[in-house]
Amino acid sequence: MNAIARSELILGGQKSGKSRRAEMLAREWLAQSPAHRALLIATGQPWDDEMRARIARHRRERAERVPGLATVEEPRDLAAALARHGAPDTLVVVDCLTLWLTNWLMPASAPEYEQNQPPGQDWQAQAALFLEAVRQAPGPVVLVGNEIGLGVIPLGREVRAFVDALGTLNQQAAQACARVTLMAAGLPLFLKNP
Repeated sequence: MNAIARSELILGGQKSGKSRRAEMLAREWLAQSPAHRALLIATGQPWDDEMRARIARHRRERAERVPGLATVEEPRDLAAALARHGAPDTLVVVDCLTLWLTNWLMPASAPEYEQNQPPGQDWQAQAALFLEAVRQAPGPVVLVGNEIGLGVIPLGREVRAFVDALGTLNQQAAQACARVTLMAAGLPLFLKNP
């Protein structure tokens, strides 16, 4: 494991080891000092039974692997969450950017969603605010996201627009972060390393 970077973007496919790497970094951070804290900002929302079960399983497994990793849920306003929770002694993990973008571009319809919308802002404005918050964060930040642009061009205008938007977001996050890691089969490939 390399030293913990000031900021790291971890990309990969589903079950590539992205979240596991972020958890390892949090565990390593916590082990460095009793004064260190680690926090996961979760962007997934439990809109159906399968997602509720997945979130519950992830919570249990995270608690076993990294007992000191606290969790808060923030499906949309990552800039405010990072500003609220960031501190010099706190490593913040955001898992994941892909679900965050989904919450903006393809939101599930529910009364809770309608009440939590920041007024008058689109996802690009939120992304700009969030990436500036990453750059200004007082402590280390680890971002987790999917790389979904390696396959065939998807059918359907909406899906192509989502793949394009995620590719743009990943490029912007890569520019904002000191380290960029691509995960494949549980192994890290450092694309950008300080």
